[in-house]
Amino acid sequence: MALTQQAAETNPWPSAHNGPVFFIMDARNRFERRQLLEWLSYHNTQGRTPEYCALVLMDKQLVVKTEIADSIQAQSDDTLVVPIRIAWRPSAKAIASGPRLRDLVFGDPRRPRAARGKRILRNKPQRATFLTGQPDTVANLRERFIKLADHDPDAQAAFAEFVARQAALVLDIAERKQQGGRYKVPRFIAANLRNRRRFKQSLREVAAETGRSISSTAREAETYMKEMISNPSTFWLDFYAKFNQYCLGLAYEDDVVVSQTEIETLRAQVRDHPSILLWTHKTYLDGMVVPKVLYENDFPMPHMFGGANLSFAGLGFLLRRAGGIFIRRSFQDNPVYKMVLRQYIGYLMEKRFPMNWSFEGTRSRVGKLMPPRYGLLKYVLEACHATDAKNIHITPVSISYDLIRDVEEYATEQAGRVKKAESLMWFIGYVKSLARPMGRVYMNVGKPVVLESAPDPDDKLALAKIAFEVAVEANKVTPITFPALISLCLLGVAPRALTEAEVVKELETLVTWAHQRQIFMSDDLQKDISSNLEGVLGLMISERIITRYDAGPETVYGIEQNQHPIASYYRNSIIHFFVHQAIIELAIMKIRELSGTDAVTAFWHEVESLRDTFKFEFFYSPTELFRAEIEDELNRHFPDALNQLERAHIQGDDILRAIKPLVAHQTLLIFTEAYSVVADLACQLNEQDLDSKAFTEQALKLGRQAYLQRRISSESSIAKLLFQNGYQLLEHKGLHQHTSSETGEQRRTLAIQIRDILRRLEAIKAMALTQTLQ
Repeated sequence: MALTQQAAETNPWPSAHNGPVFFIMDARNRFERRQLLEWLSYHNTQGRTPEYCALVLMDKQLVVKTEIADSIQAQSDDTLVVPIRIAWRPSAKAIASGPRLRDLVFGDPRRPRAARGKRILRNKPQRATFLTGQPDTVANLRERFIKLADHDPDAQAAFAEFVARQAALVLDIAERKQQGGRYKVPRFIAANLRNRRRFKQSLREVAAETGRSISSTAREAETYMKEMISNPSTFWLDFYAKFNQYCLGLAYEDDVVVSQTEIETLRAQVRDHPSILLWTHKTYLDGMVVPKVLYENDFPMPHMFGGANLSFAGLGFLLRRAGGIFIRRSFQDNPVYKMVLRQYIGYLMEKRFPMNWSFEGTRSRVGKLMPPRYGLLKYVLEACHATDAKNIHITPVSISYDLIRDVEEYATEQAGRVKKAESLMWFIGYVKSLARPMGRVYMNVGKPVVLESAPDPDDKLALAKIAFEVAVEANKVTPITFPALISLCLLGVAPRALTEAEVVKELETLVTWAHQRQIFMSDDLQKDISSNLEGVLGLMISERIITRYDAGPETVYGIEQNQHPIASYYRNSIIHFFVHQAIIELAIMKIRELSGTDAVTAFWHEVESLRDTFKFEFFYSPTELFRAEIEDELNRHFPDALNQLERAHIQGDDILRAIKPLVAHQTLLIFTEAYSVVADLACQLNEQDLDSKAFTEQALKLGRQAYLQRRISSESSIAKLLFQNGYQLLEHKGLHQHTSSETGEQRRTLAIQIRDILRRLEAIKAMALTQTLQ
């Protein structure tokens, strides 16, 4: 078979090297080996006998036979090792369509079998590219190997395997220049780890720590590497991208809304620095959004960590071949597992493979950002510390949706229903349930938290500070969406409904408020509101979240009966933007009722008290910065407010009248109502120690009773997560245990404080309604 034009024009023989040359052919069958030999022969103008070996470098279990290993070992130091390969490209049609069912039967079109390869060369020769990887001398390769192996005699015997792996690496780099950066995948990880100096030293340390033999510890480590290490390939990356597109496309518009400027900034970051992408977690689909966006923008494949609960048949198979790393939920008491995970992570970071996972650890069941989980971040930073990584970039990624299918499930879970276990049948049912319009997906990239070097592994405070900074940055880039904003408006007046004109007025007021603070909003909020009510609002009406009544003289909108928990979820996704103002409103309401007191001192005392009360719900800046942010927000509404408060004729009413819109009731009511249930229950169990799990179950029952009695206004205040946070408040104040005769009185004092906040929120709600109806 004649050479292709490209092969005839590309000479694999090095022109600037006069010494011996040794070719390593990546040939999966006799056909490819014959084509590569013909290529060498065609360009062998000096009549030399090519010295070569043929290996299957594509095989993840690379095997170098003894005779080939001897041939490589026998090469002189000045021998130039030249890797060569035939790279096969799919047809234009196949690239456009992505992997097809026939590819599962006949194989990856980038790795055709011999018969298929012959047909391609005969009919479409332009789809075959003869590649030469970056050559290197045996002396250089041996020097790198010895440095990596730390003069280990056993490792010296693996020199041939090292050379073969390096050949595969440089050929992959050459092939990616044609096919794209998205196909950068780590190869031979287990073998590379096994032969690294750091891994062997860690293995010896763990063996000594556990009192076991090195061989026994090594066998256990091998088991964990097989369980843990991802095995991505170009075919399965393509397949996963198509799968993500399909699942997201069932419910959402095709294109994820993302800033191209942010993407290009992220590209430079991932290329130049060890990078971690930590995304917010609202639905199972989150894990598809980041890979989809990065794949479409030709990023290196991001490794994604996931819980072992998702490693079930089907999905587990796919994810492992697309960069998924499944880890056990608990391995604190397993030093070998921890060592393997740390070494694996360190290797990926060193090789500039970005990692991504949800830093909340679990999906947010109430809409707002959950407290970060430190486990994975701790192990990644420990790996960075061990490898002395520099300029580590930890980038928050906010993933948001107009509507989310999972919210119905969250509402029932928070009311006490047991969560269903994940399985293949569960997943099939979940995907089927996506087949209804849900609007758009938004991905926003935040400002990275940059670490010059990783903190000491024992520095828990540094870890908490890093996670906190990531959470704050994630909140900053979370967009205000139409469903979130209209839920905020309608929940604020519930159980009333608003006319269309009142809805438009409220939305326009809040949009102006957000613009003044330079908060990112979805584009449907940056158009004419009144002419844009049918879009996402229509979806919310179809989903029976919002009710529209148009049989009367005016069309009115309200929250559908029994849908407050779902509407509350969307509202909660943006309330962090309003917390500062909500605290201000409550504090001003407090001081307007005081007499003979230093107003400014009373204001700051109440601000700090409210911050402490809701410390388990929101992320705050450090104290001094927080106070500056509060004062800044206050001055937006009433310039020089604190100085004005010191004058006798300025009352809290003046400031409250100046604040538009009032948002405290929209922001803090459900949390305060939930805490009132917690405080009342603590008082009822006056002389008892409180157990978190049992207490939460009792709070759910008391909350249901309180709602039926209308002592709380909304079913969205009845939620396990809110009650658990309320229990944390009791712990924080030392009221979860009955330690003295004063405990009961302290619990009653807390209940009175919570009721006082509720009273003020009701007063603010009445004032806000007056503003709305004016």
